[in-house]
Amino acid sequence: MVSQPPLSQSTSQKKQQSISNFFSSKPAPTPSKPAIKSEESGKNGLEENDNLFVSDDEGPNNGLRRNSRTPKRALEEEEDEDDTPPYKRAKPGLEDGEEDGLQSHPQGGRASLQSVSSNVAGAKKPKITGRTSKYMFSSSPLPQDENHESEEDEESRRYKERMHQKFVKKLGRPESIAELQRRNHIISEDTQEDQDAAEDEEPEEALEPAASKGKGRKGPGPKKAKDKLTPMERQVIDIKRKNMDTLLVVEVGYKFKFFGEDARTAAKELSIVCIPGKMRFDEHPSEAHLDRFASASVPVHRLHVHVKRLVSAGHKVGVVRQLETAALKAAGDNRNKTFERGLTNLYTKGTYIDDQEGLEAPVAAPEGGAPATGHLLCLTETSPKGWGSDEKVQIGLVAVQPATGDIIYDDFEDSWMRSELETRLLHIAPCEFVIVGDVSKATEKLVQHLSGSKTNVFGDRARVERVDKPRTMAAQSYSHITKFYADKMASDQLSSSQVESSQETGTLLDKVHKLSENATICLSAMITHLTDYGLQHVFDLTKYFQSFSARSHMLLNGNTLTSLEIYRNGTDYSEHGSLFWTLDRTQTRMGQRLLRKWVGRPLLDRQRLNERVAAVEELKDTQQTAAVDRIKRLMGKVRADLEKSLIRIYYRKCTRPELLSVLQTLQTIAQEYAHVVSAADAGFETEILNEAISSLPKIADEVVSFLDRINAQAAKQDDKYSFFRDEYETDDITNHKCGIAAVEHDLDEFKAVAAEKLKKKRVDYVTVAGIEYLIELDNTMLKNLPASWAKISGTKKVSRYHAPEVIKLIRERDQHKEALANACDAAFIELLAEIGSKYQAFRDCIQSLSLLDCLLSLADIASQPGYCKPEFTDDNGIDIEGGRHPMVEQLLLDAFVPNDVHLSSDETRALLITGPNMGGKSSYVRSVALICIMAQIGSYVPATSANLGLLDAVFTRMGAFDNMMKGESTFMVELSETSDILKQATPRSLIILDELGRGTSTHDGVAIAQAVLHHVVSKLKSLTLFITHYQSLARIADKFSRELKNVHMRFTEQDSKAGEKDVTFLYEVGAGVAHRSYGLNVAKLAGLPKSLLDEAGRRSKQMEEEESRRRMGHLSRIVGEMVGEGEAEGLERMLAAVEQM
Repeated sequence: MVSQPPLSQSTSQKKQQSISNFFSSKPAPTPSKPAIKSEESGKNGLEENDNLFVSDDEGPNNGLRRNSRTPKRALEEEEDEDDTPPYKRAKPGLEDGEEDGLQSHPQGGRASLQSVSSNVAGAKKPKITGRTSKYMFSSSPLPQDENHESEEDEESRRYKERMHQKFVKKLGRPESIAELQRRNHIISEDTQEDQDAAEDEEPEEALEPAASKGKGRKGPGPKKAKDKLTPMERQVIDIKRKNMDTLLVVEVGYKFKFFGEDARTAAKELSIVCIPGKMRFDEHPSEAHLDRFASASVPVHRLHVHVKRLVSAGHKVGVVRQLETAALKAAGDNRNKTFERGLTNLYTKGTYIDDQEGLEAPVAAPEGGAPATGHLLCLTETSPKGWGSDEKVQIGLVAVQPATGDIIYDDFEDSWMRSELETRLLHIAPCEFVIVGDVSKATEKLVQHLSGSKTNVFGDRARVERVDKPRTMAAQSYSHITKFYADKMASDQLSSSQVESSQETGTLLDKVHKLSENATICLSAMITHLTDYGLQHVFDLTKYFQSFSARSHMLLNGNTLTSLEIYRNGTDYSEHGSLFWTLDRTQTRMGQRLLRKWVGRPLLDRQRLNERVAAVEELKDTQQTAAVDRIKRLMGKVRADLEKSLIRIYYRKCTRPELLSVLQTLQTIAQEYAHVVSAADAGFETEILNEAISSLPKIADEVVSFLDRINAQAAKQDDKYSFFRDEYETDDITNHKCGIAAVEHDLDEFKAVAAEKLKKKRVDYVTVAGIEYLIELDNTMLKNLPASWAKISGTKKVSRYHAPEVIKLIRERDQHKEALANACDAAFIELLAEIGSKYQAFRDCIQSLSLLDCLLSLADIASQPGYCKPEFTDDNGIDIEGGRHPMVEQLLLDAFVPNDVHLSSDETRALLITGPNMGGKSSYVRSVALICIMAQIGSYVPATSANLGLLDAVFTRMGAFDNMMKGESTFMVELSETSDILKQATPRSLIILDELGRGTSTHDGVAIAQAVLHHVVSKLKSLTLFITHYQSLARIADKFSRELKNVHMRFTEQDSKAGEKDVTFLYEVGAGVAHRSYGLNVAKLAGLPKSLLDEAGRRSKQMEEEESRRRMGHLSRIVGEMVGEGEAEGLERMLAAVEQM
């Protein structure tokens, strides 16, 4: 008889059966008495816990399998004999009898090998020791008793089938349990080993503990999806759902973090690392396996650098900050909850004014338009005359520049080309659009064209936001605006100077109510839009409401800005080489902005124009005097962008060092002219200079009173606690400072108490790693240390402790510090509000400084050699002697050839200009237009003399380009622009048409060019410069006595040694017509192959000969008719034919 293996050994050898074996039915033995007891326990176990989970105390950490010494179920339990299940199926290689022997072991463990073999009929008893018993089941199968196989109980089979169905129903499919366990982290490496070690456990029991891990209190268990999110992530999701279009950056401790999709976007734009994780905020099942959000982080002190980059890329950025501090939170009721967070700041490109550098480079510029000035433009559209082929619409717009407080409004009718809208967009150069309601396709295309690509627009992509427009929008807007301004006046937030500062008489509301319906809708929408960003206060400043269409300025449309290179050159679209670049010698940023406005809006008011030119002349003539030197020296001291800093003070977003800098700069400006009491004391002759200088010292008293409250050293270091001088501190600040001093005194007093407790003569505090008030003790001297003292840190030699009294006092001190910080911030905001109430006076002072800067810049230009003062006449005409191109002259190394032009509405009002290619035709007409524009800006002009009548507009049609965004061909664009010019031009306009009609066949082109030229000269009577290569147009001059004159760009022609003709361009204007364009000469300069040029030369000569023969034949026919009829008409025809030849 072989001895039974030790119990512990047999227990450790148990193995769990594989899952797949559970589904296959095996022959069951005829149950014996002990086996029935085990079967009953198996049955009851399943019925009591039908869902394959076990109780907590049977979990894997509490002993996954019962101790083998304990019976699985009490024998006294009642059981249903009819539903008794078969017990465990036999292992491969064992007979049924063997299985019975194994199962009926009273201890529930493995039966001895002797009892196994005794149940095998006729089997020889092998001698097997406990040491070799573990190899038993991998040996050859022992013979089985076939009688038992045929005796399977029908009830057992039915029971197995029922349990199988129940199992599959629970889990979905046979192989799904392992998958579920792995997904829910039930199967880990440890549990996998446990299960492998118990492979011969019964399937029901083996599955129960595995599944029950999720239910047990002590196992990790599968969590529901929502439980995977931390409370902070919940906060982020809640804020994100309210601001789905916003890129959120969240304050988390000492970092700002992006989460989810925002992290991926920020990582791409900022070139920072994105830690992988959930991207979506809607807890989508596709991300159920992820237990954290993707994230990217930036340090606190670099926040505004990164926000600036994100808004520059066109994103809307929201900053989510902690709304409570650690010390005050620890003292509050919610000390155990997560920090409260909220959206504290919203930024877009147009509303980002928190940049302390003042966004030094101007924001990107439109193609040909003004460099973008940070305007937000709101527009809406109505169709007053239906949708005809002309598709006229009424457009209202309001443009706001939050950085300076300027507001532009307009309401105008526009044609289907949307040229009026395009002109305004190019002038205003918005970086952000707010579109109210639906707009027509033409408007939509124009906005997309100007805002949608990075190459074609305001330098980069502009943001476009849309707002719904209900049917009652007009009435809602009117009541909204009325309430907005009435509330302001009722709450006394606007000073009397602001209310009365409107340029028109009457109150604040009167001016706003004079806006048109469309402009009112836009104003209301813009107030609502800017309220989200905390910038709605900009609309309090109604003094700076300006109408775009105010006809005190010459209108330069989009084509003119581009063709004449007013703001940007036509080569690489940079500022270098533009008219603005030529005139810009300003020293301050606000002066530069004012000059940009002057360049885009030349004056029409002759009196203002003469004042400006006279001021420039006086500054030029007195350049070496002390008075002018003083102004220049003052400009050199102004480094900050005072205009932007002042509006930041008004918005209460200014920092302490910035406020000190602004006030000190304003003090310097005011003190420079402290002796000037009235305009007469300024020392200049022109009124414009005297008034500007006399307005500078008016703010001196207010600035000094504000500076007296400030501690300069603390303000420079951005120390909020000492920012105010002692006598100007608020009561709250003083109280909290006293509280801190009292606590620190108590801490100092506690040193004596600590020394007494420790039985030392003296105790001093040390500060280590930023932790204050530590008491340091040698590790050999700890026998008197109270047990209540908390050890904070230590080394091998010393330990550092906090006494309970110290901890309490430190907590009290921190609470005082937090409250003090809040009190200091509140006092600072109050100071900013007080300074903001003086905004008008400060702004007027800064505007005067900007005006002086611009006039100095123009005086600097005027002092250049070859510039003259323009004279203005009442007559409508242009009389320029020796005019030059202002930009080309500065960029060219060679001298520019000057030319004259004489146009008058009474005499010659149009020039038809012909000449060879590259002969200088376009440069000539551009120089005329630029000299007229410069003169009306108030600048000296590059000419020997200039007598000019005031022009109301300059129109140009130059260059060849299509507009694929609008679906227009080159010729279509050409004629559309011409059509706009013909509709808008007046007798006081200058029209420049360059090679009109070249986009189609010769006959059609000549016919259109001839008709347009005739209409302009005879009907519109505008001053016109018409460039063409159609020599036949020259005959139109004969139909007018003197209104139209033919001129050409002169050149010389010489025979070269190679038998070719060399053409020399003289770049001078001469009378008459150039009968050849010399296109082959340009082809040669362009470097076309010589063989190609030779072939082109032969063909050109051949075609000229054919044309000559045709014309000669035509001439002979006319002569024959004359001889026969002798008509005077025939004589004219003959002369025309001779001319053509």
